[in-house]
Amino acid sequence: MISTDVGAVVTRFAPSPTGRLHAGHAFSAVRAHDLARARGGRFLLRIEDIDPGRSRAEFVAGIEEDLRWLGLRWDGEAIRQSARLGAYRAALGALGAAGLLYPCFCTRADIAQAASAPHGPEGPVYPGTCRVLDPGLREQRMEREPHAWRIAMDRAVAQTGPLFWPDSGAGEVAADPLRFGDVVLARKDAPASYHLAVTVDDAWQRVTDVVRGADLFEATHIHRLLQALLGLPTPLYHHHALLVDAGGERLAKRRGSESLADLRARGADPVVLVEALRRGEMPSN
Repeated sequence: MISTDVGAVVTRFAPSPTGRLHAGHAFSAVRAHDLARARGGRFLLRIEDIDPGRSRAEFVAGIEEDLRWLGLRWDGEAIRQSARLGAYRAALGALGAAGLLYPCFCTRADIAQAASAPHGPEGPVYPGTCRVLDPGLREQRMEREPHAWRIAMDRAVAQTGPLFWPDSGAGEVAADPLRFGDVVLARKDAPASYHLAVTVDDAWQRVTDVVRGADLFEATHIHRLLQALLGLPTPLYHHHALLVDAGGERLAKRRGSESLADLRARGADPVVLVEALRRGEMPSN
């Protein structure tokens, strides 16, 4: 489950079970798998299922079915983030003890309506409404209202100083998490945000090389900050281009992109499909 060989290459594929996998997911999985196998390393499967409102058990089974159909085999047991909640609480506790977190009671609508909120890489930057709440009022609201936990980004950056992270395509990248504002690290309806959970889990699984789509390049600025704050290692990142459909649109669950299950039902040959993906091409069958 966890690599004990310091020199081993360890990659992972970490989908969310909120729908069936499509060719874009397969493209990323193949690249992570092939990188590990080419270097005699390990390829791990992690199910990112901490969103209780969208994760489904049938999609977990579908992920494993799809990977096996593609001929991809992972090493050890597939890890589920829902079994790792204690680790995320511990990380939040460490950040809170360092004075870097504060509770936030705002809704997305509140933030979107804030006229002063500029836009960052992930949308409107949080205007800091709850950051300046009276401490007494904050305690009262925490007792009766659901709340998220945000990081005080300026304090966090001041604590770490300048940071960099290695990317196989972009070289050494200077981290600039301030652009994101005070991001959420634990949601009202989930024990950890994507940013916190993925950072903690990559370190715990000793992932040396993170292979993922270019749409997550910007998120790495936040992940590098969290690594520094929590004393975690920094892997080498490989951000690949995204597959697009015939209309030039990126593949996505929310757009109803054809799933691997659909391709399988139509009689697609998985060997041919994987060969196309290795060429960076959208499968034609």
